[in-house]
Amino acid sequence: MVNDEGSEMQAARLDARLPFGGAAPRGGTVRYVADAVVPCTGGAVVLRPGAVEVSGDSVTRVGTPGDLRSSSDGDIREVRVDGALLPGFVNTHCHSPMTLFRGTGENLPLLRWLHEVLWPREAHLEPDDVYWGMTLAAAELLAFGVTTSCEMYFHPDAVADAVVGAGSRVVLTPAVLALPGTETAGDWWTASLEQYADFHTRRHGEAGRIEVGFAAHAAYSVPLAGLVDTAAAAEARGALFHLHVAETATEAEAFEAEHGGSVPRVLAEAGVFDGRVLAAHSIWLSPEDIDTYAAHDVAVAHCPQSNAKLASGIAPLTDLLARGIRVGLGTDGPASNNDLDLWEEMRLAALLARLRQSDAGALPAGVALDLATRGAGAALGRPDLGVLAPGAKADMMAVSLDDPAFVPLLDDAMLIEHLVWSASSRLVTDVWVGGEQVVVDREVRTVDLARARAEVGRRAARLASY
Repeated sequence: MVNDEGSEMQAARLDARLPFGGAAPRGGTVRYVADAVVPCTGGAVVLRPGAVEVSGDSVTRVGTPGDLRSSSDGDIREVRVDGALLPGFVNTHCHSPMTLFRGTGENLPLLRWLHEVLWPREAHLEPDDVYWGMTLAAAELLAFGVTTSCEMYFHPDAVADAVVGAGSRVVLTPAVLALPGTETAGDWWTASLEQYADFHTRRHGEAGRIEVGFAAHAAYSVPLAGLVDTAAAAEARGALFHLHVAETATEAEAFEAEHGGSVPRVLAEAGVFDGRVLAAHSIWLSPEDIDTYAAHDVAVAHCPQSNAKLASGIAPLTDLLARGIRVGLGTDGPASNNDLDLWEEMRLAALLARLRQSDAGALPAGVALDLATRGAGAALGRPDLGVLAPGAKADMMAVSLDDPAFVPLLDDAMLIEHLVWSASSRLVTDVWVGGEQVVVDREVRTVDLARARAEVGRRAARLASY
């Protein structure tokens, strides 16, 4: 299931990457002056005009141009940005290399899709398949202004190589899961955990853009002992533990019959929720389950579009937020969504919350934007992501305001409303990750897109034969 890759294979992949095509940091401080800055630090704050100062890979100051300019600006390079500057979006739950399986197994519910289509093909994945699948996905994410994704997948070295090459950012949680043909006798998950622990040692913190955590797929696919061991491996390293919980109404029936309680309750009692925990989906939760999440500070990755496409259900988003539970948006994989556009998730999250509550004011635009930015960073335990504030990573996107979507623009509050209800990823023009510009005038400069498309298409055709 997990391949210990040789250095030659990794070196060949890294040699194939393109140089960064935009303005990389030159040392000193760069001040980006924009028509508007939306820092997403909490509340509907808009600076018109606004400015963001960046030194190295981090934001140093945010304010109006007049506030930041002074007579001692000789060593500050000022760059004009058309439109609005926002923090890069944070995708809290994804299986991005599934670009290889986009459009397969359509119209099936989740469990049939997994068992009949996805897992049999994933069992035949090779590391370079995952590398190219992630490379294509990274280009798609960056073009949409998504600078960080939390990935649950196999062959983590290949995922990491693709992220480094594309210049994006990742919280990478390799998955404990027994694919078809994998030995499952005894404590079968221990071999994976040994390799993931080694991976954490080798690559956690690499390039300042790779955070390594641990993942176990779900309570219906990994025994309780495997969940406990994986969570313990994560907690021992202060790492994120990532799993699917309560995605469908019936997935946990066997678990609950065996263990005498709901998945959240049993996992909490077993110590699985003692560390940093991210529970993806979390649709079918009882009030008591939500209490358990709140008591253990379990964060949630909310994936409304995938959940709707698979007819899995609508998560109790407003109930989670009302209890102070950290929630961020996720796309899930591009085989069940079928794109990586967090702008679509942001709007759909608000729409579905209002339908579920029968309340047109149930999730205001500012809260929806927060779920893709500050709230998403918080869900990952990364307050330095999803905001433009001193000390935050200089992950930013420029959004064109020269579009009918922003007419009329009568006040600052209306800008937030238009970003959520009227705008879309088509208006993202430029993107920076850690202060390095990776998208220039809507062109991803770090990925050979034509080659990535060809590689994924060829490899997908092979995998489709299984």
